[in-house]
Amino acid sequence: MKKLKPTIIVICGPTASGKTALSIELAKRIDGEIVSADSMQIYKYMDIGSAKPTKEEMQGIKHYMLDFVEPNIRYSVADYKQEAEKCIEKILSKGKIPIVVGGTGLYVNSLIYGIEYSENKLDEKYRLELEKIVEDEGLEKLYNQACKIDPVAMEKVSHNDKKRILRVLEIYHETGKTKTQQEIESRSKEIKYDYKVFAIEMDREILYNRINQRVDIMIENGLIEEVRNIISKYNELPTSMQGLGYKETRDYIKGVISKEEMIDKIKMETRRYAKRQLTWFRKNKETIWINGLEPVEKNIQIILEEMN
Repeated sequence: MKKLKPTIIVICGPTASGKTALSIELAKRIDGEIVSADSMQIYKYMDIGSAKPTKEEMQGIKHYMLDFVEPNIRYSVADYKQEAEKCIEKILSKGKIPIVVGGTGLYVNSLIYGIEYSENKLDEKYRLELEKIVEDEGLEKLYNQACKIDPVAMEKVSHNDKKRILRVLEIYHETGKTKTQQEIESRSKEIKYDYKVFAIEMDREILYNRINQRVDIMIENGLIEEVRNIISKYNELPTSMQGLGYKETRDYIKGVISKEEMIDKIKMETRRYAKRQLTWFRKNKETIWINGLEPVEKNIQIILEEMN
């Protein structure tokens, strides 16, 4: 008789949709522990802009993959997959239920599809060449180049998402294969766990209002000072400063844009990001969608019914 795979719950969805509150209440109910799937919350010192859950919000629930990487360290999806699976194994060994929670599609997909992303070292010379092109000719040139090389991957990438545009080009430069090819090849391997994926959605206008309110709260809570402190700790601006909310705040601190422009831009880019997140998670046909406007208790019941 074939051995049953351990079941892992995944709660994903766009930013500001209520993933944190739902996952913590669920963990309390089912004796679970949480593995974050957020590419910004992994970084130290980046608490406000990444909406990292506070100790109070965690309510005693153990969280993994939070607050452990220096902001100037390049942390790959391959790194994440390796460490997250170790965390899942640790939770299972304690007889508890792992709950993967986050909105970074690449992180979630690396687990649920078993995608093995390339771990090739960064070609610093090639990266400098790309950075020079951005500086001299603009990011749009590289965006168009990446679209020609890997149009499928670029469907999910914004025209101003420098980090992901450069990564598509770097993967092709390093391996001779597109990012899409790598994903197809790695998906042929058997998945170690039985992932049950739940995604939160809600009325677009309500979600956008929640995003706008969250940005205002981040500014009130000290996002500008948080970014100043990070910049002061490092001689060069760390890679993490390309993150949403951080690059706009950095530009304000450098005097490139006004405070009002910074706030408007963070709100606009976050709304765009949320739209891309929803599109990304809809590509998984097995995703079970839940309404973020429903009471948490009702959504927990939906999850528990699907688990039985």
